[in-house]
Amino acid sequence: MSDLQIGLLAVGVLVVAGIFAYNALQERRARRTAERAFRSAHADVLMEGAAQRQEPRFDAPARRAAPPEVAALPDSRLDYVIDLQLRQLTSAAEVAAHWAPFEHRFAGRALLAASPDRATWRPLAAAGSCAAVRAALQLASRAGPVAEAELIEFRAAADTLAAQIDASVTAPEIKQAIESARELDDLCADSDIQIVLHVVPQSGGIFASDAPPQAPGAFGVARREDGGYVLSLDVPHSPEVRRAYDAMVVYARDLSASLGGMIVDDNARLLDEHALATIGAQLDAVRGTLEARGIEPGSPAALRLFS
Repeated sequence: MSDLQIGLLAVGVLVVAGIFAYNALQERRARRTAERAFRSAHADVLMEGAAQRQEPRFDAPARRAAPPEVAALPDSRLDYVIDLQLRQLTSAAEVAAHWAPFEHRFAGRALLAASPDRATWRPLAAAGSCAAVRAALQLASRAGPVAEAELIEFRAAADTLAAQIDASVTAPEIKQAIESARELDDLCADSDIQIVLHVVPQSGGIFASDAPPQAPGAFGVARREDGGYVLSLDVPHSPEVRRAYDAMVVYARDLSASLGGMIVDDNARLLDEHALATIGAQLDAVRGTLEARGIEPGSPAALRLFS
């Protein structure tokens, strides 16, 4: 082979290797996004043992009352917030009309708020006249962090709106927002826990009754295929999460005693008093982590972040 042929062969090998590496990176990113979006939230908080996960099969789950709707406002802890200072008072209806072409693109993740005096804020739909407007895009959720391309597109949409309503624009740097989104995503991943307790028949037995005691509304109750029950608590969505967990444990004990069953985890391991207390202590740590970021479990901010 000539030196030219050897060189061309080496270049070809490098190109192919680069393509495989790029494809592997893209596949890993896609897999992480899919896992975040579709993963089961039934985390085994003890995280001990390598037994294969045994997912329950439910019949009709018990209904819980939905939390009351709270009108959300842009929140710098959760959102990329752009401030628009209008040079003259403009009606909220006019601002909404100019924003309408972008509404579908960012629906569910974007919030617009307005202020008549640059001091008090309310959702744009509930505002009258506007001296200032805040446009916000949520940085992270259970689906993962916002993409840089979407942030850039949102900033461009806000610039377009500002030009249409004669406003000046103040916005954080995109790079800073991307870092904040990744930090929020890490917090979401570390704190997104659902506690699951199973009340099942003793080995080889069946439950004689299918009428459990009345359950509080702080946690969910569903039937298992084997006649047992699954109790679940969505930690980030639960106000007073430790109190809710303690109530769930009491309910599980009462249910187990009344039906002659036992309390186990997702992997069918018996949960004794020490194990249940350990879970409670870990819940306190998770709650502390969220509260340190100003996001208390069950708060409007938590409901938005863990959505």
